[in-house]
Amino acid sequence: MDLFEKFNLNDTPLGKYYELAHGYFMYPQLEGEIGPRMKFMGKEMIVWSLNNYLGLANHPEVRKIDADASAEYGLAYPMGARMMSGHTKEHRKLEKELADFVKREDAFVLNYGYQGMFSIIDSLVNRKDVIVYDEEAHACIIDGMRLHIGKRFTYKHNDMESLEKQLQHAENLTKETGGGILVITEGVYGMTAELGDIPGIIALKDKYNFRLLIDDAHGIGTMGPTGAGTDEHFGLQSQVDLYFGTFAKAFAGIGAFIAGPRNVINYLRYNMRSQIYAKSLPMAMVLGIQKRLEMIKTMPELREKLWNNVHTLQNGLRNAGFDLGKTQSPVTPVFLNGGDREASNLVVDLRENYNIFCSIVTYPVVPKGIFLIRLIPSAAHSFEDIQITIKAFNEVKDKLDSGFYKELDLPHKKIIED
Repeated sequence: MDLFEKFNLNDTPLGKYYELAHGYFMYPQLEGEIGPRMKFMGKEMIVWSLNNYLGLANHPEVRKIDADASAEYGLAYPMGARMMSGHTKEHRKLEKELADFVKREDAFVLNYGYQGMFSIIDSLVNRKDVIVYDEEAHACIIDGMRLHIGKRFTYKHNDMESLEKQLQHAENLTKETGGGILVITEGVYGMTAELGDIPGIIALKDKYNFRLLIDDAHGIGTMGPTGAGTDEHFGLQSQVDLYFGTFAKAFAGIGAFIAGPRNVINYLRYNMRSQIYAKSLPMAMVLGIQKRLEMIKTMPELREKLWNNVHTLQNGLRNAGFDLGKTQSPVTPVFLNGGDREASNLVVDLRENYNIFCSIVTYPVVPKGIFLIRLIPSAAHSFEDIQITIKAFNEVKDKLDSGFYKELDLPHKKIIED
């Protein structure tokens, strides 16, 4: 058999939607400067799909440092992996600043977040160890599990009774193997917007011997009194063993970091394959992240504006009768009843007739008969953006409830041709 004979998009979970979705629902092309209003297919849209929480992506101070650093160093410097030729004093300076910010002994700056997380997991555990993780863990965590050659157990989402049962299994197993236990949760779950039950997990440390790793991609910069993350929000920084944050969301950049005890961080420096064998984070981004971190620490008004917008949007939608689930974070999921047809037609209506661009999530991410419209408010959105959006959601909800979208044909593919 020719290897390529099996490459039929229609046989893959997402590829089967190619003809309907490509260029519109999937791989859409947003144009213009990053912000709350951008162009999609030639029309200006209010955009609710960017993780630019603090509005830093197009902040003039950020644009200046990015431009100046690129002009001075280019995008190639430093050449090589950190261990060989890609390490600089600025990388180390950023690590010290990050460690201080999240109140850990040390930190390690990573070139990418996704690869970084699964490489962290791969480095921390061996065949004797057991991993216990939340069933709604992000794909990067799941891919880390695939690299683990030992046992792994999932617990029901934020269910501490379920976690305790899995810890009992893990503890019994590690008594035989002589290994340890790693528990993994997210600080903020990016789809449902719930916070990980960090207090509940830490309470179980009194009964079980495990270490806790938090993926706080959506929490760093947004959660806590200083923006230092979800564990700061709960006042539990000293009890979380390893803290992972990304630069791709509130920092409006690329890359990530892992922070924790110095001996563990040094171990990761010398064992993380995604860093040992891949190019270092470019200097322009390192200097840019230094500036972004300084702004997060010294400009609390950015976070205050974000949360003011979050509360305005979420309160407005709730008062209008919308189900936002259990969100305790800026991520704003709007749960609606309907299948793929209703979901697709509603989103097309929002984009084509209301000039509102937001993301859609359907089965199997959410149960059948439900779909989710995911809104990401930022500090850059205006009160007008929010009011227009709430009004539009009220109108499309009336259409949904009346069966209007169910009667329509699915959007013709001519709408979404490249």
